[in-house]
Parts: sequence; structure tokens; C-alpha cells
Amino acid sequence: MTSIPEYMTAKHRECDDVFSEAEAAVAQENWSLALDKWQCFAQELTKHFEQEEGKLFPEFEQATGMTSGPTQVMRMEHQQMRALVQDLDNALAAKNKDEYLGLSETLMVMMQQHNMKEEMMLYPMMDQHLSDGEQIIEQFKAD
Repeated sequence: MTSIPEYMTAKHRECDDVFSEAEAAVAQENWSLALDKWQCFAQELTKHFEQEEGKLFPEFEQATGMTSGPTQVMRMEHQQMRALVQDLDNALAAKNKDEYLGLSETLMVMMQQHNMKEEMMLYPMMDQHLSDGEQIIEQFKAD
């Protein structure tokens, strides 16, 4: 069985890797590969956010009674990242290398800060408070 911190942190790393591959492809102006990697990243990021916002956050809020705490901050950061993803979609569609690389740097910094908060604080708190955490992760794996 896998814990919430183990699984969700591994997913962060997988997303980071594909993100870096997309960025490298853009830097080389390999637009076909860039689009493939970017779409893979965007799909995984969306799925990750949906798992957190649709299952983990509500379960944590119900278990702890904290509805305006860390999960609210994470949701706001998700919204900021979604907006950047849309801007990156547009830059990639326009094959605008400089704009894409600038925006990708911004998103990378934002993701690193966000992930650190989740990995060091929120996921361990979830692991402590959610008695069915392993079942939730098994459900995520099946999706």
C-alpha cells in the first residue's frame, strides 16, 4: 500500500519530468514533440488537481473542520497555475519560443513552491487525519 505523501509526491515528480521534456523540446523548436509532451503534462496536471480538489481536499476538510486553511490556499494556487497553463497553451500554439520559455519559468517556480507546501505540510497532515488514505490512493491508481 502507498501513503498519500508517497503517491502524490511521486505524481509531482512525474509531472515535473514531462514538463521539463516539453520545455526542452520548445527550446530546440521541436514543435511536434513539444506539443505531445505539453499535452501529456497538461492532462496529468489537470487530473492531479481534480484528485486533490474532488477527493483529498474535501475529505481532509471534513476530517479536520479546516475549510479556510491550507486547502483554500492550494485551490487558489491551482487557479493561478491553470491560468498560466492557458497562457502556455497559447504561446505553444503560436510557436512563440521566447514567450513559452518565459512563462514556463514562472510556472516552474510556482509549481516548486506549491509542491513543497503540499509535500512538507499538507500531505503529511492528510496522512495523519484520513483513515482511508490508502484506499483513496488505490482509487486514484485505478483511474
